[in-house]
Amino acid sequence: MTVMWENIVITMISFGILYWLLNKYAFGKLFAVMEKRRELVLGQLEEAKQTREQATVFVEEQKAALQQARQEAYSIIEQSKQSSSKQAQELLEQAKQDTTRLKEQAIRDIENERKKTLEALRGEIGSYSVNIASKLIEREVESSPAEQEKLVNQYLSEVGTKS
Repeated sequence: MTVMWENIVITMISFGILYWLLNKYAFGKLFAVMEKRRELVLGQLEEAKQTREQATVFVEEQKAALQQARQEAYSIIEQSKQSSSKQAQELLEQAKQDTTRLKEQAIRDIENERKKTLEALRGEIGSYSVNIASKLIEREVESSPAEQEKLVNQYLSEVGTKS
């Protein structure tokens, strides 16, 4: 196998010319396109990173808002329970006061009626006593002691049946 130096030199010169032409016309544009592509990819990566960070922040904000809403709901429920318990207690207290007041009023009414009834009975007994005395005086003038006793017993039995 013989080495052909002329072919090697021609190939090297051709390669040098090709490299010079590619460097002058193609590599600049190719490298510029590759640089733009690299910048575009880096920009998209940065944008994706920012979007992911924003999404993370948004999710955290939503979690915090949800937690706050739960706490507010729990607080409202607790306030409602306390309010209803307080109202129930107030209603029971009011009912006890009303019952006590009605009981006291009923006792006063009963006492007043008892007093009125006693006064009425005293008045009737007084009138019966006067009536008996007047009839006894009439009969005494007209009758004997046995008849007077019979008359008193009769009036007492009348008074007993009328009351």
